[in-house]
Amino acid sequence: MAGRRALRLLQVSWKAFCYTLGVLVLAAVAVQCWFFAQVLWWRGHQPAASAFMEARIERLREKDPKAKLAHQWVAYERISAQLKRAVVAAEDAKFVEHEGFDWQAISKAIEKNERRGKVVAGASTISQQLAKNLFLSGERSWLRKGQEAAITWMLESALSKRRILELYLNYAEWGEGVFGAEAAARHHFGASAAALSAPQAAFLAAILPSPRRYAPGRVTPYVAGRIETILARMPAAQIP
Repeated sequence: MAGRRALRLLQVSWKAFCYTLGVLVLAAVAVQCWFFAQVLWWRGHQPAASAFMEARIERLREKDPKAKLAHQWVAYERISAQLKRAVVAAEDAKFVEHEGFDWQAISKAIEKNERRGKVVAGASTISQQLAKNLFLSGERSWLRKGQEAAITWMLESALSKRRILELYLNYAEWGEGVFGAEAAARHHFGASAAALSAPQAAFLAAILPSPRRYAPGRVTPYVAGRIETILARMPAAQIP
């Protein structure tokens, strides 16, 4: 009797495990399908806001309930070629060549982080950054990185490089509550995204890693050095 009860308990436990696993797999597939449907929709439509924008406005409204984001969509052809080149030169030199991941840069970043014993370098491509900005939170975990990789593959599979860069430039953060190239150009220089000069574009590209640190047009010694480097790289930067 005891043996039969143990066998029955084992069978019930196995069925429960299989059922739970099946439900989790179906839920995961449904989530991925939802992400991919969104990506397909964005072939010809603009997102109302990104996940990063929604998270930022929530934080701003904790201090000021009336806070608003500065953001205005602008078409690809109305964004200065200088800004496109500057961002590619600064963030992802192989943007037009890779399929979402720069494996050489990833390998170098891993080696550098291992030498330092901590995370001091990253290798996220423009496509990876767009995946994170549009869909994900700022938390760091292997699960989130895995989801970022999956969405990056979706973006590269469904969208052209031109569309990916257009979306990135329109949803990147460029200041406290400032999102997109048009709002950034007006916030920092009082100009339109189409009218940005090479030095202005290099400045915006230089502050992308930590945009909220910099007041309009503020150039620190570090940023000045980054601007020089970006300006030197811009002529070789390939854009779609």
